[in-house]
Amino acid sequence: MTHTLHRQGTKESLDKDFIFLCMAAKGINEDGADEKMREFLRIMMRHNPVNAGDMRSGNIFNSNMDDILSKVSSTSIVHGVFTDSDTATKVLQDLKDAELGMSVVVSGPFDSVDCICEKAGLRPHSADFSAGIWGNTKKLPPKEVQEVTTMCGHAMVASNLVREMVKEIKARTKTPEEAAKVLVPQCACGIFNPDRAAKLLAAMAKK
Repeated sequence: MTHTLHRQGTKESLDKDFIFLCMAAKGINEDGADEKMREFLRIMMRHNPVNAGDMRSGNIFNSNMDDILSKVSSTSIVHGVFTDSDTATKVLQDLKDAELGMSVVVSGPFDSVDCICEKAGLRPHSADFSAGIWGNTKKLPPKEVQEVTTMCGHAMVASNLVREMVKEIKARTKTPEEAAKVLVPQCACGIFNPDRAAKLLAAMAKK
């Protein structure tokens, strides 16, 4: 999958942003995949993710997990987001023990994900990376705004909304955490990290 790959930022910031994704291979292991993905989400929730969801039915900020679980299908793509490598390691260990027989992708800095896999007793099957943004990049918003918007891989968090939230933080009409909660429901998949967003918004507001 590619929509979790394009996150931007410093190594320090990205080391607080680990995304888990699970899906079936079309025509290969779709039969019974719905219940396996429900179990994937249950494992996510046991470890208190900062976000989780199914790209077909929403995330825990614009729905609730009971509804999300009831709507999981064999063609769903489900996610969970965590903010530290220790928790991410425990999640991966639980997924290993569950033996779901499903494709699981972990996104984060290469060395950090490699370390998580090693601690969980796993070897990565393959690795993908983002080749960056091509074209007339002068039309893109500033880098600090992109650090927030790229946490939604389908570009559903608008750069102007990010700027508006920064204005509200500066005006003290919203805290960084409240501003992040305005942004997070826009990302239907559930891969947007509100904890990291709050920190990034606060840093922009200080400038």
